[in-house]
Amino acid sequence: MGIATEAQQEHKASSESTAAEKKRWTLNDFDIGKPLGRGKFGHVYFSREKKSNHIVALKVLFKSQLKQSQVEHQLRREVEIQSHLRHPNILRLYGYFYDQKRVYLILEYAAKGELYKELQKCKYFSERRAATYVASLARALIYCHGKHVIHRDIKPENLLVGAQGELKIADFGWSVHTFNRRRTMCGTLDYLPPEMVESVEHDANVDIWSLGVLCYEFLYGVPPFEAKEHSDTYRRIIQVDLKFPPKPIVSSAAKDLISQMLVKDSSQRLPLHKLLEHPWIVQYADPSGVYKG
Repeated sequence: MGIATEAQQEHKASSESTAAEKKRWTLNDFDIGKPLGRGKFGHVYFSREKKSNHIVALKVLFKSQLKQSQVEHQLRREVEIQSHLRHPNILRLYGYFYDQKRVYLILEYAAKGELYKELQKCKYFSERRAATYVASLARALIYCHGKHVIHRDIKPENLLVGAQGELKIADFGWSVHTFNRRRTMCGTLDYLPPEMVESVEHDANVDIWSLGVLCYEFLYGVPPFEAKEHSDTYRRIIQVDLKFPPKPIVSSAAKDLISQMLVKDSSQRLPLHKLLEHPWIVQYADPSGVYKG
């Protein structure tokens, strides 16, 4: 894609979001239904936009709590990034509005809810299900990286499942627009790559590591470097102390893929486009990108 075309697309996306903002939503535009979940800074509700009858998820955040935790900047960045992303495996952010006490994010409704709860219920996923999810996420991350967006916090808690069973990346709180290497520490310990644990420069390859950790957790029910003490988790990550338990039984192709993603030298990790050609993905992932159960 040429620079001009990409710039035109960016302009189109920004004028779309400007048009959405011009609407100046208020709470009166929505019928608020049952709570869908609660987060650190507020709640998410099943909602309906009255004029269009469109079903959405309304995320209500309290300004006082955002201020107290000093995450207003992070929220602004999240809104800025997510509102411009258009991909079937990324949750849409349609718009936002605010009043004196709260900020409201108008999000795509993912009918089948949180993947984390599903994983807890099943303990671990079949290879078909895991491969389908990993391939979907790889495609979504290729799209993000193409737009210079690194996610930096891929984990089950940040993934939702749509009505058809398709996976959606939902939380962009730690994402960054990047044209260079960054050094900040963020994300969840179990999922952090060695370069972030050691606070050295990192780039988009952090997402490949997190996807490898996620793939392992899908198949075994626990993240690979989990330990009782934080310090032991750090050590295991830095040493890439990767062990595959005998149960559940997992194919050698799956272990090979995980081993190629969880590599200490970030430049040596399996690139995402190569992941999609890996024998395990080719054999097990549903080509439709949807796990049908």
